[in-house]
Amino acid sequence: MIQKKITIAKLKKYKAKTKLRKGDEVIVITGKDKGKKGKIEKIDRIKMAITIPGVNMVKKHKKSQGQVKKPEIIEKNAPIHISNVMLVDPKSGEPTRIGYKFDESGKKVRYAKKSGTILKRDTGIKEKKEKEEKENKDNKE
Repeated sequence: MIQKKITIAKLKKYKAKTKLRKGDEVIVITGKDKGKKGKIEKIDRIKMAITIPGVNMVKKHKKSQGQVKKPEIIEKNAPIHISNVMLVDPKSGEPTRIGYKFDESGKKVRYAKKSGTILKRDTGIKEKKEKEEKENKDNKE
């Protein structure tokens, strides 16, 4: 029997689905930084990892590059697995799960399951451009 090796290209085709979004307030529920809160800075759906400023800090040792740059130790954020964080409930400040429901206008929205609070979505690039265009039109008139 010949075993097939899974290549990185095949793995990159799979992108994990997540209910978390960039800008969400989350709390770390396991690991060395358990209990720390922060906003999501970056989501990598292929690796199923997120980056939160100030959480999972690692030290990188940089080599000297001749006489131009001296050796140094840099602290930077490392990604943390999606399963190790939970959304913070906007009302109570406790960890909660995320659900979906339809609002009065028929739009699908996310909500915190503990309190039932609807989670507001940050305006996207298209919506920001539309707002800027409207403001420019109002200023010209």
